[in-house]
Amino acid sequence: MRLTALAWLTAATLSTAALAAEPPAAEAAMPDDPYLWLEDVEGDGALDWVRARNAVSEAQLAQTPEFAKLRDDLLAAMNSDARIPYVSKVGDYFYNFWRDRQNPQGVWRRTTLEEYRKPDPKWEVLLDIDALGKAEGVNWVWAGADCLRPAYDRCLINLSRGGADATVTREFDISDRAFVDGGFSRPEAKGSMGWIDLDTVYVMTDFGEGSMTSSGYPRTARLWKRGTPMERATLVFEGQASDISVGAWHDDTPGFERDFIYRGTTFYTNELYLIRDGQPVRIDLPDGAEKGVYREWLSVELRQPWTVGDREYAAGSLLITRLDDFLAGKREFDVLFAPTANTSLAGTAVTKDHVILNVLEDVKNRLYVLTPGENGWTRALLEGAPALGTVSIGAVDREESNDYFMTVTDYLTPTALFHGTIGGGAPEKLKQLPAFFDASGFEISQHFATSADGTRVPYFMVAPRALPLDGDNPTLLYGYGGFEVSQVPAYSANVGLGWLAQGGVFVVANIRGGGEYGPRWHQAALRENRIKAYEDFAAVAQDLIARKVTRPQRLGIQGGSNGGLLMGNMTVLYPELFGAVVCQVPLLDMWRYNKLLAGASWVAEYGDPDIPEDWAFLRRYSPYQNVSADVAYPPVLFTTSTRDDRVHPGHARKMMARMMEQGHDVLYYENIEGGHGGAANNAQDAYMRALAYTFLKQKLFAGK
Repeated sequence: MRLTALAWLTAATLSTAALAAEPPAAEAAMPDDPYLWLEDVEGDGALDWVRARNAVSEAQLAQTPEFAKLRDDLLAAMNSDARIPYVSKVGDYFYNFWRDRQNPQGVWRRTTLEEYRKPDPKWEVLLDIDALGKAEGVNWVWAGADCLRPAYDRCLINLSRGGADATVTREFDISDRAFVDGGFSRPEAKGSMGWIDLDTVYVMTDFGEGSMTSSGYPRTARLWKRGTPMERATLVFEGQASDISVGAWHDDTPGFERDFIYRGTTFYTNELYLIRDGQPVRIDLPDGAEKGVYREWLSVELRQPWTVGDREYAAGSLLITRLDDFLAGKREFDVLFAPTANTSLAGTAVTKDHVILNVLEDVKNRLYVLTPGENGWTRALLEGAPALGTVSIGAVDREESNDYFMTVTDYLTPTALFHGTIGGGAPEKLKQLPAFFDASGFEISQHFATSADGTRVPYFMVAPRALPLDGDNPTLLYGYGGFEVSQVPAYSANVGLGWLAQGGVFVVANIRGGGEYGPRWHQAALRENRIKAYEDFAAVAQDLIARKVTRPQRLGIQGGSNGGLLMGNMTVLYPELFGAVVCQVPLLDMWRYNKLLAGASWVAEYGDPDIPEDWAFLRRYSPYQNVSADVAYPPVLFTTSTRDDRVHPGHARKMMARMMEQGHDVLYYENIEGGHGGAANNAQDAYMRALAYTFLKQKLFAGK
């Protein structure tokens, strides 16, 4: 968790004419789209088309004993009781949401720390989502809870139909184990609700015409009193239609009770307001900074350089000052973190007396404890933190103790959960995953490829220790490259069972657009520079081929969402490099992406196709517009979800239809539920993953 008050993913060569050629005139209108009808998400014709495509894919991929075994193995791992039940402390209890074979939609439950330390804790079930769905005839999917201090007996429960982003909120009484009759209840919409006190909440939701932004999120924050209709909630703040979203929340930290408003103007710019005497007062910080308030402190994490007086702070820095001093006009900051050429801030955890910095050094974690004192902040390595592996850390209860939870993982080491206290010595291991696959013969290595502009691009490879460098190893290359999301090593039973245990090599590319080296790494591939992310990914592929790890016929690639856009462009721009592509919940039509569901919220990442100058560069990396009948593409499996209300399923549908019309080797599978994650429960997740791995194995292991 970052220090924030708001808890919100061999040189390359340009090998195709699509990149080398000048784009079409920016003002030229797009031709009529013959597959626009597939954007009708739940239209009868579109769903008939989906079912027909699903049947073809199932016949080709799912009708073998090998598929059934893999699906069952994946599901067994997902449902295993030996998984770590991650918890969060609320009051005196530790809460967990859990899915398994008996509870496919899951149960919300709690226990004590003493009980949690045991190998088989006793849990108190508070809400059974399977039973709720059966009683109400709705496939409810858990979406979180917010419980009211100090008793924590009343909670606002969020649920979604089929895993969509749109949710309902209902008031729940823990003592009664029941929803409150006549209590707070928010109808289905993209939005949220949060406690102020027992009889008052902030509500951000769809209030009708003009109340939602063009991105499909709440434009207003309102104060709603118990016993009054939601429609009569008092307007507290209203943003612009062009904003991403607006939110309000009550900070209930004892001794520091106050209220804030967040206005997201674009995906990467925002404004933070403190409500004083009933009026919002803007905290005068850079729009591009991530702002946080905790107790007396105001933190600023910079996305751009910032000059204050005669001092310039670098992008990627974390600054801190006292909120009251700042509001009084002082502009003196302590620098808790400043980036270097190979470091970035991965996150922070705040305990009662300390701040823990999680720093990435060449995509490897280091943990530092910072402590305020009369002479500034002291800094030390966290005692007992591992020297290797991916580490994440969070405070157990930041207001009452210096305890922390820490998870440690890598591609081959089952994830372990530790509990520790700053200054209390090495942390105690509480839980660890079992080994879901035999990793004894594998090793992890880090390599660097050289992109087209000379940039060194790191990537991780998991391969057998005695890997023959004969260019004949089936290899799966994964990437994302967007929204400042870092791809760090993590143990995955799915990858282990579905790919490594099948004899494959697994590679993760840390391409630009991600956050591996902080804001500069992300911003290097924004908008007109998006192509650099694709050049980086191609460079990693070429490096694997040059090192004779694999060859194009054995090299598969996989990615979803923004990574699905990456997959679409690698298919269209570098078809000669790959033998198979798995393209999941993707963006693919960049001409219309900003008009579909949450697409308008990503204009800061990609550009605005309605602006001719932006369309001139977007046109270069819009796979739907660039795919051609005259090019031989690698086989592609598209997967998506009907209930994905973030990335519209029309992207995958239309790309499939166009490539099928052009005669390419393509398959398609759309889960009728599942939201942006693609699946609404473990069984659906296992099925979707088994389809992907079966497809990759069919294409990349052929002839071995």
